[in-house]
Amino acid sequence: MIAPNDAETLSLLLVEDDRADAILVEELIADAGVSIDVVWAESMARAEQEIAIARPDCILLDLHLHDTDGIDGLNRIAKQDGTIPVVVLTGLNDEHFGVLAVSAGAQDYLVKDRVDPEVLRRAVLYAIERKRAELTAVDLHASQLRARENARLERGLLPSPLLLGDPGVEIVSQYRPSRENALLGGDFYDVVQTPDRTVHVMIGDVAGHGADEAALGVALRIAWRALTFAGLHGSDRMNQLERILRAERSGRGIFATVLSLRIPPTGSTITAVRAGHPGMLLHGGGTVEWVEPPGGPALGLHGRDWVPQQVELPEGSGLVLLTDGLFEGHIGRGNERLGEAGLLELARSLAHLPGRAFVDALINAVEERAASNGGISDDIAVVRVERIP
Repeated sequence: MIAPNDAETLSLLLVEDDRADAILVEELIADAGVSIDVVWAESMARAEQEIAIARPDCILLDLHLHDTDGIDGLNRIAKQDGTIPVVVLTGLNDEHFGVLAVSAGAQDYLVKDRVDPEVLRRAVLYAIERKRAELTAVDLHASQLRARENARLERGLLPSPLLLGDPGVEIVSQYRPSRENALLGGDFYDVVQTPDRTVHVMIGDVAGHGADEAALGVALRIAWRALTFAGLHGSDRMNQLERILRAERSGRGIFATVLSLRIPPTGSTITAVRAGHPGMLLHGGGTVEWVEPPGGPALGLHGRDWVPQQVELPEGSGLVLLTDGLFEGHIGRGNERLGEAGLLELARSLAHLPGRAFVDALINAVEERAASNGGISDDIAVVRVERIP
């Protein structure tokens, strides 16, 4: 058991409607050799008021009060603050109630006529430490469940590319979670190749953080893949994604941005459809350019038509799709952010690097810029696609 140090004073709420018994308990505490401040509450109603004013370290609770009886008093305390350890006080003939109280959540029970200073001291200190250990175990279990849930959601958001043999493209994908407040973001991407050897690449971002947003991202990513294999593309595919978002989102204000590319097996011209998503980086030949084809609104904002646009992908160059977490991190005082122009400048300083090294170095450089200002504030997803002979 970890006892409080000499300088620590514990607060104890004594809930007892018999003033004589209360005085006896206060005297036992005074003789226990532990620094404890006692607040007396003569009723459960008064105890609830005291808990609301200041949370005690422990509660000594008589099971028989004029305004509550038995386990009901324990339940009322748990409802108000379930983190406070409770030791119940029972009469000699009510010891079975003490056992029931422990089963119902009390840390221990004391029989009034059998209490001495040492028994009381140990009961209070053990109750506090048991409750701490219990709450720590609960928090650990919750963290483990959250980690497993996040891992499942991330697998749904960030699948492996589904390509044919000798696909004719090189795909580099990278994802860096911000883990701000331990919440999962809604960034997602996918790469599939249809039987005609056309490569389809998509990246998207659901506004917000949390399990609902991540689950919506998974739904959109899976729907995009299914619609692609069903032969839908361009505006038709975006319209169906819009319908799915409206059906699956948890609130009316939630929206998502999407950028989708259609890369035929031959030729330098590809097709891009953009729904409110940021542009791309064209990386190759020792330089980097910002490419932002015209597009429609984000999904969920009452858009109707997303017109496909032609984009050139020269031989030896790659298009880098990204989410806004890559350029929205704070890099200076106040609200100064890297921004698209700052990202382009940074990318050009790394343009000499080959595809995979370029993506890793760019993300590392962004994180380094943001490190002194709290780190990246949003998840980062990047997909680079380049045709190969």
